[in-house]
Amino acid sequence: MTTEAPRTVREGTPVARIPGSKSLTNRALLLAAAAPGTSRLRAPLVSDDTVAFRTALTALGARLGTDGPDDCWEVTGLGGGPAGPARVWCADAGTAGRFLPPFAATGHGTFVFDGSEQLRARPHGGLVDALTRLGARVRAADGGGLPLRLEAAGLDGGEITVDASTSSQHVSGLLMAAPLTRHGLTLDAPALVSRPYVDMTLALMRRFGARADESAGRLTIRPGRYRPTDLTIEPDASTASYFFAAAAVTGGGVTVPGLGTGSLQGDLRFVDVLAEAGARVTVTAGTTTVTGGDGLRGGFDVDMGDISDTFMTLAAIAPLADAPVTIHGIGHARLKESDRIDAVAANLRACGVRVEDGPDRITVHPGRPAPARITCRRDHRIAMSFSVLALGSGVPLQLDDPGCVSKTFPGFHAELHRLFPAYAIPEHSEEEHR
Repeated sequence: MTTEAPRTVREGTPVARIPGSKSLTNRALLLAAAAPGTSRLRAPLVSDDTVAFRTALTALGARLGTDGPDDCWEVTGLGGGPAGPARVWCADAGTAGRFLPPFAATGHGTFVFDGSEQLRARPHGGLVDALTRLGARVRAADGGGLPLRLEAAGLDGGEITVDASTSSQHVSGLLMAAPLTRHGLTLDAPALVSRPYVDMTLALMRRFGARADESAGRLTIRPGRYRPTDLTIEPDASTASYFFAAAAVTGGGVTVPGLGTGSLQGDLRFVDVLAEAGARVTVTAGTTTVTGGDGLRGGFDVDMGDISDTFMTLAAIAPLADAPVTIHGIGHARLKESDRIDAVAANLRACGVRVEDGPDRITVHPGRPAPARITCRRDHRIAMSFSVLALGSGVPLQLDDPGCVSKTFPGFHAELHRLFPAYAIPEHSEEEHR
C-alpha cells in the first residue's frame, strides 16, 4: 500500500458513490439524542437500519427532522436519559437492540424493546447481565434476548467486567450511556472482539464532549453531559469493500472520496488485505483507491477478527485467486444477521468451490464457480459479497433475495452496474425489503 499527498480523486479512476457509514450514523444519532440542543448530521446513511434507529429514538422522545432531502438530519436531544413509558421497535437493527437499552436505563420509566425474529435470535445476554449488575431492573426473553422490559430509575455506574466475546456492540452501548450515569463507569472487556468499533465509539463520544480514558485495557468514562455537535458522516468502509474487491478481481480501479488516512472506521483496513492479494492500493488524507493487478493472489492466512464485516467480501472472491486463502479469528461472525461462516461456505459449495470451515475459520480453494442460486439468508453482506463473485467470475449467480441489500445500501446493485457495466442488475433488486 502507498500513501500520497491529498487529492480530490485519483485522476482517471471511476469514483464510487458510497453512502454514509451505518456504524457512524447510528452512534451519532444516539449521542445527539443524549445531548441538549440541536445537532446536525450531514451525509447520513439512509437505509433500513438507520431509519429503524431514527424511529426508535423518536419513540424515546428525541425530535428528528431533515435540512434538505435527507442530506442533513437535525436531532434535538433530550439532554440526558429518556422518560418512559415507551415501546421501542428495533426491526433488524442490532445497533438499536444493543445501544438503546443502556441509554434508556439512564432515564426513568418503563421501556419495552423488541425486534424482528432475526434480531431476536441474536445474542443480548451479555448486555442484559451487565445492565443488571449495574442496578437496572431488566426482564428479558428466554436466553437473554428480545423482547426486553426495562424499569429505569437512572444508573449509578461503577466498575464492571463485560463478556464481549460475541459482540462489541454491548460495550459500545454501555460506553455511550456511561456519561449519563451518576458516577461514571470503568469497564473491562478482556475478550473484546471487533475492537476498532469500540475505538470508533470512543472517538465519537469525545467529539460530543465525553471524557474517556484508557489505562491497562480498562476504559474509564467520567460522568457529565454531552454537547450538541455538527458532524459529517464518512462513507461506509464496509460497503466500500465490495467495490474495492470488484476492482481487484476485474483489473479495474475505484476511488472512494471521504475515506482516507484519518478514517474512524477499522474496516478500511480491508484494503491492506487486498494489497496482500495483489491489488494496488493508494490511501491519501481524503481518498482511497484500489486498482486490480494481473490476477488475484492467494496462498496466505489472514486474521480478520477485527474487520469481520469484510471477511465475506474476501471469502467470496477467493475462488478467483491462484492459491487457497484462509481467514481466521471470525468465530463471532456466526452470531450476526446469519451464521456468516456457514452461509459463505454453503453458497461457495453450491457453486462447486472447495471449502473447509471450522468454528472460527474458513479456507477457500481456487476454482471456477458454477452457476448457482445463492441463499442470502436475509443478510445484506451475503448478497453483496456474492454479487462481486458473479461480476469477477462472469458466471450467473442468482440471489434469492437481492433486495436485502436495503439494510445498508438500497442502491447497491445499480451502483455496482454503473461502475462495472458487466454486472447484471438482479430483477427486483431495489424493491422494499420485507
